[in-house]
Amino acid sequence: MAEPAVHRGFCVVLHDVAPSQWPLYRPLVEEADRLGLPLTLLVVPDFHRRDRIDRAPEFLRSMESRLARGDEIVLHGWFHDDPGPVPLRPEELFMRRVFTHEGEFYRLGAAEALQRMQDGLALFSRLGWPVHGFVAPAWLLGREARRALSSLPLDYTSDPGGLIRLPAFQHLAAPTLVWSSGTWWRRLLSLAWNTARLDRHRRSAPLIRLGLHPVDMRHRLARGYWLRTMAELLRDRRPMTKHQWLEAGQ
Repeated sequence: MAEPAVHRGFCVVLHDVAPSQWPLYRPLVEEADRLGLPLTLLVVPDFHRRDRIDRAPEFLRSMESRLARGDEIVLHGWFHDDPGPVPLRPEELFMRRVFTHEGEFYRLGAAEALQRMQDGLALFSRLGWPVHGFVAPAWLLGREARRALSSLPLDYTSDPGGLIRLPAFQHLAAPTLVWSSGTWWRRLLSLAWNTARLDRHRRSAPLIRLGLHPVDMRHRLARGYWLRTMAELLRDRRPMTKHQWLEAGQ
């Protein structure tokens, strides 16, 4: 079979990677390794304020092993939570309490957002991890956090629709498949929605991203979908990390 063209790629992106969540991913990671797929790992330094990565030696060894295999580590917020007071404005109430409770960088001012980003990058640097990207939890990057991000020496961020080159915030279309696995009816809707979305974008999108979450791994329907989709995309697309795709000249 002819090797897929570089510009027709796909990324397997594991969200919310942290010591407490990593065991959920292990069976799928083993299958990805069997298929030869590099992974993009969105690592949270202190998931929900009780999961510091630098206090988890086994997790750190796992991440070192992943880097040695060619995976990419991305900074994914700092706490991955949003414990502030309940907002009064309807739009903010929806984004922070209906859409998600984890939009850490949606409400932060520029100074606090910058400090958390810098702390994360400093921690990863001490661990010897190269970092090219930052992804806000739930992809919610407020105006002030966006301003802070533009001042950092990073190559990209992303949103549900694509990758975003920094510091100019150049948007590159790259649709994401993502599940909402919390309830049975959400899983059924996710199966239908993602099947249709993949059919729509498979032939035209330069890059397709598979956005997996730990909760997906708890449910056979979601887990099976991801495994089938990875194998299916491998037939005519090249598996890449996000940074590899950008470095390929996209």
